Amino acid sequence: MDQKQKVAFLGAGSMAEAMISGMVNAKKLPAENIIVTNRSNDARLHELENRYGITAVKRSELKTDDIDVFILVMKPKGAEEALNELKPQINKDQLVLSVLAGISSSYMEELLHDEQQVIRVMPNTSSMIQQSATAISPGQYAAMDAVLTAKELLSAIGKVYVIDEPQMDIFTGIAGSGPAYFYFLMEHIEKAAKEEGLDPELAREIGAQTIYGAARMMMERDETPTELRENVTSPNGTTAAGLDALAKHGGGEAMMQAVKGASKRSKEMSAQLQKVASTN
Repeated sequence: MDQKQKVAFLGAGSMAEAMISGMVNAKKLPAENIIVTNRSNDARLHELENRYGITAVKRSELKTDDIDVFILVMKPKGAEEALNELKPQINKDQLVLSVLAGISSSYMEELLHDEQQVIRVMPNTSSMIQQSATAISPGQYAAMDAVLTAKELLSAIGKVYVIDEPQMDIFTGIAGSGPAYFYFLMEHIEKAAKEEGLDPELAREIGAQTIYGAARMMMERDETPTELRENVTSPNGTTAAGLDALAKHGGGEAMMQAVKGASKRSKEMSAQLQKVASTN
């Protein structure tokens, strides 16, 4: 990526910080080429500026002429106002990356310029440690160079997957909500360990390392999850007993319903936001 490019974050919340942290640590751009802005929280801007060495300015003072990439990370309910405010300050060749959950690229294109380059982005909270699973979905006017720029920029915070926009909801169900599934699992591993006399903190470390190792093995070997599971499951052994307990208590079905439930809620929220936006 061109080290001279400038990136502006419109929004200074926790996701913006996670992405900024990853980008600064990866050194894809000089810290001074990363700008963060919000409407009124000066204390938050100073906090991010001091912590990461980036440039922080009030929204009203942002100079947009030399910005190459705008990253929208504000709350979705403020999207229309922010986009209407941004329109006269940018041109169609400047790239807009949107982390606005539930706001379609076509809606953003409609509010901005004809043929505006828009790419929807869905990172997760592991951005902070550069281990995010991030989806990008190019809008109809996003050029290949823009897609490559987005992929390279966002690779600073983890792995990037290019998907079609209708797949954003199921991606949310898997990756957006996925960290919480893992933390929920670890809560129950700790409880079981405590009941069996093992220190919960030690159980946490053992459980996390076990899952981390299993995930790495799955990503590095050409075997399906089913094959890997079968390889480590001996008839009448300890693993079989554990899996039998999971099946008995609906573990697999519960996980499927969790992913489907999160995906369904994502679709509902998107429909609600689009309905509100269309009536304003």
